[in-house]
Amino acid sequence: MKIVVLGGTGLIGSKVVPTLKAQGHDVLAASAGTVDLLTGRGLIQALQGADVVIDLTNSPSFEDSAVMNFFTTAARNLFPAEKAANVRHHVALSIVGADRMVNVGYMRAKVAQENAIKSSGIPYTIVRSAQFFEFVGPLVDSSTSGDTVRISNVLMQPIAAADIAAAVAKTALQPPTNGYINVAGPDRLTQDELAKQFLKSRNDPRHVVTDPTLGYYGGQIPENALVPDHADLLGPTHFSDWLARSQPQAVPTH
Repeated sequence: MKIVVLGGTGLIGSKVVPTLKAQGHDVLAASAGTVDLLTGRGLIQALQGADVVIDLTNSPSFEDSAVMNFFTTAARNLFPAEKAANVRHHVALSIVGADRMVNVGYMRAKVAQENAIKSSGIPYTIVRSAQFFEFVGPLVDSSTSGDTVRISNVLMQPIAAADIAAAVAKTALQPPTNGYINVAGPDRLTQDELAKQFLKSRNDPRHVVTDPTLGYYGGQIPENALVPDHADLLGPTHFSDWLARSQPQAVPTH
């Protein structure tokens, strides 16, 4: 089976590609350097003979209008090319609760992407993932002023990138659902608790101040927006175990 992974060199794609190759599939890892979804450059060549397309691409800018333009323009270029190539299954990575977070511009853009997929006429499965463990560190850093991390207590059910990659690879090899699959980690934790555990594991002296008014990336969201009503697949990795395994390596002094 030929599988084209758009965004195949990114955080998730770089794990999906070797997983599928190890199972004997013909996998093309397409990156922004070889396929440009905003212009369509390279699409026809990349999709030639493809049975499955996995879309793991993301906007280079998270500014509201830029991210909306990326996902809507990409859809206009991608789906006609997939139809011409007779692609039998389109798998896309989206976000748990995206449709509940109308105050967050990035989520509105992801919903627009989902709607384009559903109206494309191509058999599809949308994998809605909870937030990745790997995003906790950057989230803490972006919420820091001095030695204070000011962050909300919104509830999350995060997942390791390796676990979501395994779920995406598994989904790509199954028949299209023409619907959603929710994937999350095994534990529900508040954002401030995730930050505290992250800092403690790194012996980081910054302290966390909980501010419920902050919501998620500056937008107010419903209480359970970031956790699935039900998880079709649960990643096995606990946040505490991931923290222990992902400690920064000491730099040799000689």
